[in-house]
Amino acid sequence: MFAQTVVRVPASSANLGPGFDTLGLALRIYLTCRFRPADRLCIRAAGRDVDSIPTDASNLIWQTALTVARAQRRELPPIDLSIENDIPVGKGFGSSAAALVAGVAIADRVLGLDWDQHRLLDEAARIEGHPDNVAAAVLGSAITAAIGADGVTRAVRLEIPRAFSVAMVCPGFELPTTRMREVLPATYSREDAVFNIQRATLLVAALLTGSREAFPEAFGDRLHQPYRQPLIPGMGNILDLRTDGLLGCALSGSGPAVLVFYETGKSAAVEAVSREFEKVGVSSEIVFADLDRPGLVVTAAAK
Repeated sequence: MFAQTVVRVPASSANLGPGFDTLGLALRIYLTCRFRPADRLCIRAAGRDVDSIPTDASNLIWQTALTVARAQRRELPPIDLSIENDIPVGKGFGSSAAALVAGVAIADRVLGLDWDQHRLLDEAARIEGHPDNVAAAVLGSAITAAIGADGVTRAVRLEIPRAFSVAMVCPGFELPTTRMREVLPATYSREDAVFNIQRATLLVAALLTGSREAFPEAFGDRLHQPYRQPLIPGMGNILDLRTDGLLGCALSGSGPAVLVFYETGKSAAVEAVSREFEKVGVSSEIVFADLDRPGLVVTAAAK
């Protein structure tokens, strides 16, 4: 029988501009799940956007755990699950990826699978369909990831210099991920593909070395943001914004939140991004989340 356990999963931001479905990073905003054995399933939820979190068997965390159990041809016993959520839902903070990772971690613990972190993220990526958010949520910091021809996810964790900081600027509206996927073209030109490859590799190198000279060019993108920004008032001006301390901006996942990279200590650059939303009549919230470096944490609950 498993012991009472706490699973903490960070929020995440994906794409980082040119790294479409490839690059991601973890944020210091958390989904925390406490669970223990029970005679019947009991789910409670508290925290941010709690009305969007079902507390019956349809809950995404529980459904993910069931999916893992079925894949292992095991039966998942009922649990008492308490959810504390601080991650905005439906805004580009990787809330669904956090729930998937939590569900995989819960199944691993309850079934005694003893998976390492790479096996956990591989399972979450199989369920999610792309690896960027879940890899960041599991490994922490920033990551680059790909799903191989064999269906296995390979991910590498990047250590970001502390001279760089990140924040999120979140406008006061939601955009369905399905809608944001629908606006993307079916094919791209070779010119656009090369443009993104150049900038994605430049961005990874700059993030690893701390080179400021690569910014803001390293955030250039032609694969997804040009097609999505018409749905987000002020986004075009935000991507073109240049101000002291600002390294660059990118749509977080499919949005509508904006990921802001800035020089540590120069938070006025983040406020400048928020003002661009104000100019077009859109209210916004600044979240100084910064990077989460530990990633997924699973611990025995204090008695």
